Amino acid sequence: MINDGAELSESEQLTQESVAAMEELEVAEEQVVDYSQLDKKDFVSLLENQLALAKSEKAKPADFKRTDELLKEVKVFFDQIKKSERDEAVRRFVAENGSEEGFEYKSDELTQRFESIYRQIKDVKNHYFQDLEKSKDKNFAVKTQLLQRLRELVDADESNAKNPGTSWQEFKKIQDEWKAAGNIASPHNSTLWATFHALIDRYYSNRNIYYELKELDRKKNLQLKGELVEKVEALAQSLEGQSLTRAILEEANAHFDEYKHIGPGPKAEQEVLWQRMKVALDTLHDARRAQTEEQKQILSQNYEIKSKIYETLVPFTAFTSSSINEWNEKTKEVVALQDQWVNAKGQMLREEGRELSKKFWATLKTFFHNKGEFFRQLESKREQNLKLKTELCEAVEAIIETGEDSAANTDKVIALQKQWKQIGQVPEKFKDSIFDRFKKSCDAYFDRKRAKNSEVEREFAENLSKKQAICDKIETGAKVGDANLKDLNAFKSEWSSIGFVPKKDMQAINKRYIDAVNSYVSTIGKLSSKEREQAILENEVAIATDGDSVRNLQRKEADIRRRMTQIENDLTIWQNNIEFFGRSKNGEKVRAEFEKKIVTAQKQLADLKHQLKIVREAL
Repeated sequence: MINDGAELSESEQLTQESVAAMEELEVAEEQVVDYSQLDKKDFVSLLENQLALAKSEKAKPADFKRTDELLKEVKVFFDQIKKSERDEAVRRFVAENGSEEGFEYKSDELTQRFESIYRQIKDVKNHYFQDLEKSKDKNFAVKTQLLQRLRELVDADESNAKNPGTSWQEFKKIQDEWKAAGNIASPHNSTLWATFHALIDRYYSNRNIYYELKELDRKKNLQLKGELVEKVEALAQSLEGQSLTRAILEEANAHFDEYKHIGPGPKAEQEVLWQRMKVALDTLHDARRAQTEEQKQILSQNYEIKSKIYETLVPFTAFTSSSINEWNEKTKEVVALQDQWVNAKGQMLREEGRELSKKFWATLKTFFHNKGEFFRQLESKREQNLKLKTELCEAVEAIIETGEDSAANTDKVIALQKQWKQIGQVPEKFKDSIFDRFKKSCDAYFDRKRAKNSEVEREFAENLSKKQAICDKIETGAKVGDANLKDLNAFKSEWSSIGFVPKKDMQAINKRYIDAVNSYVSTIGKLSSKEREQAILENEVAIATDGDSVRNLQRKEADIRRRMTQIENDLTIWQNNIEFFGRSKNGEKVRAEFEKKIVTAQKQLADLKHQLKIVREAL
């Protein structure tokens, strides 16, 4: 039975290879999930599925190992979400209250559910492995007792001939109990297996009386092993139409494990089966190694593609600008890179991929954080602009409340409108309302001013019609020769009682009036030239209201002063020379003429002084 011992050693080697193959295949098949794209609801759903798997009767140590790794990964991302939500809550609290004093944060229902399921999975895992260890310890004790029973059976069989039937039944019972006992903790497993098989060999060697029965049992064992070999071979052949999966490798390993637990068969046939089993397992292992290498190449290529996307994204974290359009353009580029990343389907090398994914999403987050900071500052500036524009609205409304539409107030409103244009934008939600408020206020002021101006214009037009009627009367009186001072004074009084006329008509109507009065005065027969001149001057002075009339009066003043200067110069000469006239033969006569000239000149000078006074008072 030395060959059986050799078979056990090689079996144990293949078992280790199968386990290693399973672990490598699990790594190759495991998808790198981008947990940064999940929300809290997704994480809760993910943990619920893991909890159901952990509680399943089919759960294995490998399942708990994968679950434990998953928990470590998702906990990091979920904690980031929790931290972001708390930071935002703190920010809002500080914005409302001025400090963090008194701040309290309570997790929402999803967060509480996540943490509860997380703890449940940990508890299920701990209980599972505790029970597993207890089971292994129990199995060790059971197998130790079975070995003792088997040793006693073999020793008794060697020392004396017991009832063969009783011995055989006990032997088969021990074998069945051994198989049902399950696994135990290493390193005792191989030792117990070696001892168990050695005792079985002794039993069969010593029980030559049951050789035929032994052969029948071995044939049965050979048949069972053959069936298992065929199943493993079928799995190896199935690789021609499909890729190796973890399920296929698990099934092959289960068949091989069952193969090991079946007792020995005929030597020659058993060796053939063993070689067939080895070839089938080698085929699966070779496929696994080739597939793993191919997958590694694909994973490496996917990693290189996403690395280039990440490297392209990194410079965007240093971007800064005061332009909204530039930020929006950069955002389009960043979103395009994000789309490239998401659309780059395929897995990456596990550790490298996890680290690269973490860096990519962190970099993306940094860009959008910087953008958010820019818009927060922009919003703060817009809030200040809103305050300034609100103050302008209040200023216009205050002017309206005074009820005055003076030139000064009009200038103030115009100045406020200029200030409005110099102030930047306000928050979007207030853009229309604040503009409507300011426009409504300004429109109200100028509408009221225009309304008053319309009334004034109507009044001015009526005044023009009245003054035109007076001119008609004066012109008619001058034509028919019915002019007199009484009517003239009445016309003047009526003219003075009438208010302003439209500015565009002021010069024409004033000129017409002056011409009409001058013509009227010239037809009054009882007036001297002096009286006419005086009346004409007073008339001109009376209506000197516009710029042209003022300039005419100024010219009139200059002319009067020139005439006064000439008269004064003449008077001076005459008065200085009048004494010389008395010495001549006709001196008295000449003296009398000059004295007459002096008196006339003095009267003229007095009249001019009076006219100058009238003109100066008008100016």
